[in-house]
Amino acid sequence: MRSFYLKIAVIFSAILVLFGVLVVFITMQASTDIAREAIQRTNQDLASVLAKEFQPMLAESFDQEAIETKLAELSGKNPQFDFYLLDSQGMVKSVIPATKEKIELNRKVVDIRPLDEFIQGSPLPILASDPLNPELKKPFSAANVSIMGSTGCYLYVVLEGDQYTQATAMISDSYILRGALILMGVVLLISLVTGLFVFSNLTSRLEKIKKSVTGFERGQLYERIDVEGNDELSELSTCFNRMADTLVENMKEIQKTDRLRRELVANVSHDLRSPIASIQGYLETIQMKGNSLTKDELNNYFRIVLTNTQKLNRLIDDLFELSKLDAEEVTPNLADISMAELIQDLVNQLKPIAEKKGIELEARFPENPNSLIEADISLMNRALTNLIDNAIQHTPEDGKVTVSSIQSGKDFVLEISDTGDGIPEEDLPYIFDRFYQADKSRSINQGAGLGLAIAQKIFHLHGAEIKVNSAENKGTTFRVAIPSNGL
Repeated sequence: MRSFYLKIAVIFSAILVLFGVLVVFITMQASTDIAREAIQRTNQDLASVLAKEFQPMLAESFDQEAIETKLAELSGKNPQFDFYLLDSQGMVKSVIPATKEKIELNRKVVDIRPLDEFIQGSPLPILASDPLNPELKKPFSAANVSIMGSTGCYLYVVLEGDQYTQATAMISDSYILRGALILMGVVLLISLVTGLFVFSNLTSRLEKIKKSVTGFERGQLYERIDVEGNDELSELSTCFNRMADTLVENMKEIQKTDRLRRELVANVSHDLRSPIASIQGYLETIQMKGNSLTKDELNNYFRIVLTNTQKLNRLIDDLFELSKLDAEEVTPNLADISMAELIQDLVNQLKPIAEKKGIELEARFPENPNSLIEADISLMNRALTNLIDNAIQHTPEDGKVTVSSIQSGKDFVLEISDTGDGIPEEDLPYIFDRFYQADKSRSINQGAGLGLAIAQKIFHLHGAEIKVNSAENKGTTFRVAIPSNGL
């Protein structure tokens, strides 16, 4: 019973059988009710018509033999009816059954309440008890008569006499029930075959879905479900395919992150090892040579140790700042600042570094030099410094780095361009990834590849967008669109 198809087939078959039985029962009951109502409506006035003939015979005396003769005569004309004379309390005074035979009544008192309802014209059908079959309720016709001056007596005609009841039972057993069972069997068979076919199609689709899901579970990551139709199963298939695509993309991202993590370990180890080794070497030299070093040599050693210490501090600061940005623990302290003034200050600060490398650093403000933006000045200073410093580091001697700005709609657009070697096309999608470096040779003067990642995080924190265009041997341009407050 673990098979889903078997379960629904058994349940469906059981429901069909139950439904068929209910249909047969309700149909037979309805047909009986219809027949009873029809015979009662057809013979509704029978008792009142007969009462007019009986009334003269009952006015002054009660001649049982004459009454029975008259009832027998009427019964011969209507062999399906049983005739009764009842007193005002419902006691049977006389009876002529449809069989015309002397009988012993099972019940000699009839409940007269249904008779009164019938005589008063209540809606049909109305059923009353049959003295010959007290457990049965049958259609009837009734009228009031007077017996020897006693009013309120009844002429009670059971329209389904005992003979009629036996005959209809035989007919029902032989025709109606058999026909109903045959009809139910045919309907059941057709419904069962149709249902099983539909369920087979349904479960076959479920089996395909199960196969694809199982394959995906076992590592077949590109296993997908063929979407058929436009129903809940097709929606389920589509959802699974989307989920599988998302998982594959997430796995690729995890693999990429893992690769970057390994590169991080290698890069940070390299960046830490070199200055630490240099610091350790020079300190050991100072310790070993002691007073034999000249003042100039000692100052040179201290300068190198200080430079390497500063490099370590910058690396640790970058890692700490990036971790806070990743954890969204940085809340910018927004204020209106002038981009022209900020950029000019940064250019003046970095110009000595550029000139030392033989690089021209220039700031251009052709439009709207007083444009204001809402930003955290220290964070924006850090992001722009990283971009400009990155351009200087990757521009050869006699090259040029240009920082220019324009007002584009509601955005303040800043461009940092250089005339360096450019970035290979295959590296462009990854340059904002942490620890990623397009130059795998890793010059000792390069950082750990955190500057651009930090800059992107800061710009996104301010609702700004950064893009890059680059061509090998032609240079690189970083374009930042920052929401502006206008003049």
